[in-house]
Amino acid sequence: MSRDMRRDFASREELVAYLQQEFPQAAQRSPHVSETRGGRRAAEARLRAARYGTEYERTRNHLDGQVSRLSPYIRYGVLGLNEVREYALSHAQRRFEAEKFVNELGWRDYFQRVYRELGDDIWEDVEDYKTGFPAHSYRQELPEDIRQGQTGVRFIDDAIRELIETGYLHNHQRMWLAAYVVHWRRVCWQAGARWFLEHLLDGDPASNNLSWQWVASTFSTKPYYYNLENVLQFSGDRYRGTPQNFGHEAFVGTYEQIARRLFPNITLSDEHHEPRKGRR
Repeated sequence: MSRDMRRDFASREELVAYLQQEFPQAAQRSPHVSETRGGRRAAEARLRAARYGTEYERTRNHLDGQVSRLSPYIRYGVLGLNEVREYALSHAQRRFEAEKFVNELGWRDYFQRVYRELGDDIWEDVEDYKTGFPAHSYRQELPEDIRQGQTGVRFIDDAIRELIETGYLHNHQRMWLAAYVVHWRRVCWQAGARWFLEHLLDGDPASNNLSWQWVASTFSTKPYYYNLENVLQFSGDRYRGTPQNFGHEAFVGTYEQIARRLFPNITLSDEHHEPRKGRR
């Protein structure tokens, strides 16, 4: 017989302890509790604090850029897409300046529509890999050093720790991490997608799985990959210094050089995918 859960707590710590007791399997998977506050009041405060104009468009790809952090509230329906869109359009200095932000909301809506069509097939490759490797050559399980954030690559391990401890990652970090898992470590995207859903507060199969497939090339025309220059460009001063000190050797080189290392069986141009699907 089902029972109502408690709703009255003297402190956040008491609430956390209660949830750990009620959901021991989740607590065993990770002891970390995100500082992100749930509920309508917190969502509205975040909605008011976000920037929707040219500053968002100019800085959104940088780790310290003006992203809204609204995605967990959108994920659970605390805020609706239409509500967020109308708020952005009405609070940008000029409506057209919110175009990029609204475009990102459109990607989330698009992924949901694809999910509606595919259903559980969202976990299957939409298309073949375009990496020169067959699907069966990718490892089926996530290596333990990745799961524990002990790969020896500093910007990758930092992203993993942030994912586990906060339940959130900047979109660029998600892309770097996903590409590392699939292309540098040759692990199937499904293993990475399941792992993200274990930790992301805003994780849902639609946006999560199709973004992983976009990186992997099973839902895009080519694989997404990057080099150290891209990491340094968008991460501020976090990783300035000698690359060898941070385990970054595998990412040093032009896009053409990186492509030859990762995909020796095919020819790719030195063009690469720029970030497009942001986490608002």
